[in-house]
Amino acid sequence: MHRILLIDDDAQLGAPLAAYFRRFELELVHALTPSNGLAQLAAGGFDAAILDVMLPEMDGFELCRTIRKQGDLPIVMLTARGDVMDRVVGLELGADDYLPKPFEPRELVARLQTVLRRLRAGGAVAGAQGPLEFEGLSIDAARRSVLRHGEALELTGTEFDLLHLLAREPGKVFSRDDILNQLRGHEAELYTRAVDIVVSRLRKKLEPLDCIKTLRNAGYSLALRRSAAPAP
Repeated sequence: MHRILLIDDDAQLGAPLAAYFRRFELELVHALTPSNGLAQLAAGGFDAAILDVMLPEMDGFELCRTIRKQGDLPIVMLTARGDVMDRVVGLELGADDYLPKPFEPRELVARLQTVLRRLRAGGAVAGAQGPLEFEGLSIDAARRSVLRHGEALELTGTEFDLLHLLAREPGKVFSRDDILNQLRGHEAELYTRAVDIVVSRLRKKLEPLDCIKTLRNAGYSLALRRSAAPAP
């Protein structure tokens, strides 16, 4: 059973949501404050986190930034009023997905299941084909690790999944809609800005490699040559 940490100061939300999650074999743990949530994350054992934007002590954006510094735990943010700027900021900070409040519990479960399914699928694909080696870049899906000129990069779950998607078929152009649908695993709300944000973050982390190409009005592709040996 996957364990999910909800950090939300609404004391009435945790119990009914936890009961609903159990129907889908998900264990939900509720923390009312960021400090308590961070302490529980530090203890380990969680597969994903749900963060409200409006929180005491620090807002959800700062909390997301703090969690991202510690690892690539999948994060779904609950954005106030579904405001577009909330979504943009959350994605720029490394959130994997977003859901506007008020939300339907079934949709929240679906978003979490998609994130968790991507993690499992990444491992299955890796077992079949092994690490992907390019000039200056090595992508190991089994370990969900990336080496750039031998240096390990810290990528969020969504950043890794996007890079791995492009790397499986280098040179192929993926449209923004293709990327949204493949990474989320369902027909997502059309929000192509989300893809652009993740690509921008990923490009910065891959520098000085210039490997993600933009084809105007078409999409993105990986422009690196395969290497027979591990990247130096």
